[in-house]
Amino acid sequence: MEDVAAALAGRMQGELRRDEPLAAHTTLRIGGPAALFALPAAEAEVASAVAWAEQAGVPWHVIGLGSNLLCPDQGFAGCVLDLGRACAGLRWDGPCVEAGAGVHLAPLLREAARRGLSGLEGVAGVPGTVGGGLAMNAGTAAGDFGAAVRSVRALSPDGRVLEIPAAEMRFAYRRSRLGEDRLIALSAVLQLRQADAAALRRDLAARALRRRRTQPLELPNAGSIWQNPPGDFAGRLIETAGCGGLRQGGAQVSTRHANFIVNLGGARAADVLALMAQVRARVQRAHGVRLHPELRWLLGQEALEARLAAAEA
Repeated sequence: MEDVAAALAGRMQGELRRDEPLAAHTTLRIGGPAALFALPAAEAEVASAVAWAEQAGVPWHVIGLGSNLLCPDQGFAGCVLDLGRACAGLRWDGPCVEAGAGVHLAPLLREAARRGLSGLEGVAGVPGTVGGGLAMNAGTAAGDFGAAVRSVRALSPDGRVLEIPAAEMRFAYRRSRLGEDRLIALSAVLQLRQADAAALRRDLAARALRRRRTQPLELPNAGSIWQNPPGDFAGRLIETAGCGGLRQGGAQVSTRHANFIVNLGGARAADVLALMAQVRARVQRAHGVRLHPELRWLLGQEALEARLAAAEA
């Protein structure tokens, strides 16, 4: 790994860490060490690092705030890329803004409100970055991030930078073209609209207060674990199936919001996976509804489904 790390370091001005604990980079505070953890200093270094990983056969994964991510206890024998430095720019042009993929959503919303610009209220309270919001089409009952997107600049694994209009992003419920085509978001142009700045600030404050009252923000968590099934809410199904407070090791189904799993201290990825399997099985028995994960597994959703199916068997 020393030779591999040296080869990547030679392509970057940014920082490269060895055996970086992923628990420090996820809101669940779970995950073993990444063999390599890269913080490129510029977009060109992101492209160079991905091209190197592809050529060397080194698995790679891009991380934002890690707010809906579960990482393996044993870590990741590859390279994790954090775009927080390379893609952190904001360029305002009237009611439009080009936002880098590493920009955090919360301060972006606050600045938009200060400027009297509406259109991002659907992601109010969503912890994450622009890149994560694009990949997952993040949102709430108030709307999805994709509705504000005019275009996306994305990097393909072969090094091409693509300009993708919103109509070609295939935005759907908690998914987009990025994940399906292994594309890395670099930035997005967001189309906002004029509104009353004071009213927007009041609305954001009210949403934040409601979130503090209804979600277990005092404990490490990954946000919603399950997608809402059509016409219903995963939290309601989990609660009425008797799963509220269910515990496995240091992981627990929140007693405040049943679609959250919290880390009570010392929780492992294995605990979360076992708890997810129990919840899904109970909901299936009680309601005849099969829940689908919103939580992302660092090793891929197919691997996550395989782990859950094995635990349910």
